[in-house]
Amino acid sequence: MKPDEDEIIKRLKTVIDPELGINVVDLGLIYCLELNDAAIIVTMTLTTPGCPMHNSMPGWVEKSLSDISPDINVEVKLVWQPPWTPELMSEEAKQQLSRR
Repeated sequence: MKPDEDEIIKRLKTVIDPELGINVVDLGLIYCLELNDAAIIVTMTLTTPGCPMHNSMPGWVEKSLSDISPDINVEVKLVWQPPWTPELMSEEAKQQLSRR
């Protein structure tokens, strides 16, 4: 059974960038979701290639989705192109940062 995209987004929003305190979806770090009956493939980036969380955050994303279904594989692809820019953030995320 193909996973529900709304549920996937909801779970991804539980993954918080520890430096900014904003979830990976609203930060614009999730570039692509591919869903089928056998897999969830997440293509994501980080705010910078030098991000100290580059070894951790993809694992957090995978863990957030790992129990959706025992028959579904989760794959997280970390990419650097196109580079992340603040314009990719949601309006809510931009407002959160502007209040700091």
